[in-house]
Amino acid sequence: MDIGQNNNSMAQEDIFDKIMSLPVLNIFNPFYKKNKEMLLYLFFGGLSFIVSVATYAVFNVTCGFNALIANVLSWVITVMFAFLTNRVWVFAAPTKTAMEFIKQMISFYSGRVITLVVEEVILGVFINLCGFNSILIKIIAQIVVIILNYVISKLFIFKK
Repeated sequence: MDIGQNNNSMAQEDIFDKIMSLPVLNIFNPFYKKNKEMLLYLFFGGLSFIVSVATYAVFNVTCGFNALIANVLSWVITVMFAFLTNRVWVFAAPTKTAMEFIKQMISFYSGRVITLVVEEVILGVFINLCGFNSILIKIIAQIVVIILNYVISKLFIFKK
């Protein structure tokens, strides 16, 4: 049995399917069903974006940490959130054994390390070297990272 999901979770409606079948929203149901994965990625990617920027702001602006250190701390929190939401709702990628789960988690974190490096370079160049506004550059970097993370997750981590 999967860690955190039933084996037949693909056949079951999730909370988002139920919401989209409510009166008024059900007119969007055909579009939703056709584009569910992308819509859920945008939704949870948006939430991850908020978690990332908010935690970065706390570490960088409120606590006064260097941008690159604040970004790494923010990354740890955001990646934990993103792994759970991507695994359960976006890509619906259950695993049968604990070993499969661990492999999936390591793949996810490895992919995210790649985009962390990209983000650290963007922040280092535009904040530390060029002196641009920290939060503005973080937001721009997050847009780049969200796109790269989707591609990595779709093609390598949660492939069906």
